[in-house]
Amino acid sequence: MAVTMAEITKLRHLTSAGLMDCKKALAETNGDIEAAVEILRKKGQAVAAKREDRQASEGCVLSKNEGGFAAIVALNCETDFVAKNAGFVELTKKILDAAVANKVKSADELKALVLDGQTIEALIVEESGKTGEKTELSSYEYIEAPSTTSYNHLGNKLATIVGFNLEGVDYQVGRDVAMQVASMNPVAVSREDVPEAVIESEKAVAIEKTKQEQVQKAVEAALKKAGINPNLVDSEAHIESNIAKGWLTEEEAAKARQITEETAAQKAANLPAQMIENITKGRLNKFFKESVLIEQEFVKDANLTIGQYLESAQKGLVAVSFKRVNLNQD
Repeated sequence: MAVTMAEITKLRHLTSAGLMDCKKALAETNGDIEAAVEILRKKGQAVAAKREDRQASEGCVLSKNEGGFAAIVALNCETDFVAKNAGFVELTKKILDAAVANKVKSADELKALVLDGQTIEALIVEESGKTGEKTELSSYEYIEAPSTTSYNHLGNKLATIVGFNLEGVDYQVGRDVAMQVASMNPVAVSREDVPEAVIESEKAVAIEKTKQEQVQKAVEAALKKAGINPNLVDSEAHIESNIAKGWLTEEEAAKARQITEETAAQKAANLPAQMIENITKGRLNKFFKESVLIEQEFVKDANLTIGQYLESAQKGLVAVSFKRVNLNQD
């Protein structure tokens, strides 16, 4: 039977599928709208399976908070063109609204929620059929606390949520801290919350860097005492280049190599442990001040840390948790 434009328009309205896809589905089902909808849904499942190995690196990231609950949803796709599509953004918003309304605690729980007569997982598969791109719920985060806040960065690629220990936190104060998390990407709320593995890694780097610096200082001092410019012999490639340019003789190069080797070995074997420990502690403190939320310098006022800003805004106010999702590389 002939398919009418009215039927095609109705099917497009119901499914948002392409014109030709709707026409073919209606032709296959002899104008049966419900059967055509099912065909298009199956097509969506087929598209999702076919593109399972494709990288969904674009998408839409949104956050929302209501009272003591906040959540972030990241819905991924393959291209920025689809990510900016109004329908794709609207689907992300609907999923987020459902997550917050139901206080969802996991991505699996979120996918199982029924929305518009279908599970969210089915809606995501259907969206893949509409766009022709792999679509997936790549991230779901939530926070429960006496007060929460949320921030969505321009472009829908980065979102944050923050929880606080007190109720009635001023909107602007909460937003300031959520923007701080977006901008400065802290690793934890406080230094006590930093994973031990991260601290040990930073400590090892600090120790090694401190040892290298002390050895380098000793080598440079020895070279200068011998009348050799350390900048001319700071690497083998540099030595060879400077010999070729006539800035260094073979004899000077040999002498520099000997001094460097002997001094480095002697200094490395006699590094003062207490000094290394003190410098390492200083470097770790610097890491905490740069990487821990409450110790970070407030981006709006360099005279305050985030902890001091919160205390000045409301006595006893502290951040207790945060989540940050970013589709772009930090």
